[in-house]
Amino acid sequence: MRWVDTHCHLDAPEFGGHSDAVVVRARAAGVVQMVVPAVERANFDAVRDLAHANDLTYALGIHPLYVGRAVDADIDRLAAALEAHRHDPRLVAVGEIGLDHFVPGTDRARQERFYEAQLGLAREFQLPAILHVRRSADTLLKHLRRTPVPGGIAHAFNGSEQQALAFIALGFKLGFGGAMTFERALQLRRLAQTLPLQALVLETDAPDIPPQWLYRTAAQRQSDPDAAVPNEPAQLPRIAQTLAALRGISLAEVAEAAMANACVALPKLGRAPSQPGDT
Repeated sequence: MRWVDTHCHLDAPEFGGHSDAVVVRARAAGVVQMVVPAVERANFDAVRDLAHANDLTYALGIHPLYVGRAVDADIDRLAAALEAHRHDPRLVAVGEIGLDHFVPGTDRARQERFYEAQLGLAREFQLPAILHVRRSADTLLKHLRRTPVPGGIAHAFNGSEQQALAFIALGFKLGFGGAMTFERALQLRRLAQTLPLQALVLETDAPDIPPQWLYRTAAQRQSDPDAAVPNEPAQLPRIAQTLAALRGISLAEVAEAAMANACVALPKLGRAPSQPGDT
């Protein structure tokens, strides 16, 4: 079976600069493609270089939790990067962009301004958007209705059924990952069971959002720092087993649907070169 991890931050410091080994382990597990989103201007080049060096795909954008250290001119720099690389087959989306209403003390107005501007760029360059959705679904949807874009993915979706259906109606797929593997995540698991299969894509958000079998409490991490293991794209097939069990279908059916859905959400994904360094 072939899998695609639609969201993983392989340039994150948790991987200690060994993203190539992470990719090798992922491919050994059947994860044939990975999408690496940027989070700020400073890592635009890093995710692009990583994608070209390892036969991956990438997205360019400014994450809502990074807008506080961004400058307004970074929007222009993003526009310039999208223009410079618009014919790069490995550039599949604008992302990770969106809103985060969970973390206290953030400047919501600034987040919203950056989100609105980046939606405009997604529309201008006719690219899908990869959205950060954390207690912010209704505001994200409001702006999507004002500024329609060519679909995309609502990453790490954990909203209501009504919100899920609203994203789907606007052409978005919903990203499901490690959070779904926790038995206490009753609402999320119910959505994984009942939403249309063609609306779902799989992701790890590596090194974050570990599945239940990798999770360590804060006390465990403090008492034994080595106990914390970063989440990796190689975990995706096991995460997919949870989705298959919840829906009562075979793992092969999940693999086929998840791959097809990812290519619908990110059309350039299916056209990315098959060899490292191809352009």
